[in-house]
Amino acid sequence: MSAAASKNHKPTDAVVKISINPVGMDRPKAWLASGFQDFRRATAVSLAYGLFWVGLSIAVTAGAFTLGYWHWLLPLVAGFMFLGPLVAVGSYGISRALEAGRSPTLGDAFGAWTAHTGQLAMMGVMMMIFFLAWIRLATLLFALFFGFEVPSPETLYAALLTTPEGLGMLAVGTAIGAVLAFGAFTISVVAIPTLMDQDLTFMEGIEASIRSVARNFRPMLLWAVMLTGCVLVGVMTFYIGLALILPVLGHASWHAYEDLVRIEHPGRADEA
Repeated sequence: MSAAASKNHKPTDAVVKISINPVGMDRPKAWLASGFQDFRRATAVSLAYGLFWVGLSIAVTAGAFTLGYWHWLLPLVAGFMFLGPLVAVGSYGISRALEAGRSPTLGDAFGAWTAHTGQLAMMGVMMMIFFLAWIRLATLLFALFFGFEVPSPETLYAALLTTPEGLGMLAVGTAIGAVLAFGAFTISVVAIPTLMDQDLTFMEGIEASIRSVARNFRPMLLWAVMLTGCVLVGVMTFYIGLALILPVLGHASWHAYEDLVRIEHPGRADEA
């Protein structure tokens, strides 16, 4: 039985057994294909959900320019990698509705948090810690390479690609960001869909996620690269491409969770 089909109640005194399935290098491609299939089956609601985040991204960007904080855009955009798993929760709700044989609505997307709000919120706090750590490090890097005086947008973005200071900051920032991003990926890649689907604590979700990456390191590393590459493509289209990319990646991540995680509840015949 799939994870989506299981009942989401854990006996008070029972110890839930979390098992991790081994997967091959071909599975990330299969997850992405399943994500596209879910998007085609629920195009209207998936696209509407994606457009909501596109609109929010554009609003944040416009606000940063209007308020004179344009120099924060690069770290904020890069920091999206830390918050992306939370954004995907709505897509998990859509995929779960499809598996239940229902026609998904925006209520399934925006209401996906409601089943286990507390534990998902704790995961949100964990991801926010990574995000804030990245913003702090990005601020320090900027000060180290450019000082405390903020140049004009034209000067800064030209300097990033044409000066030793700019190239150095990009190289060091990319390396640090990659380490932080993979750490966030490791604790969240299946934790958030697990918590949405099952009555578990956020620490149990993190455990499932870490074990999934540890047991399937090469496929999960490939999956992380695919996720990052797709999001970068979406950002390079001035966010418009994210209207398609975010829902597809969310649906795909739901199928990755179902492929990787098996939850066994003592005293119950059904499994996740």
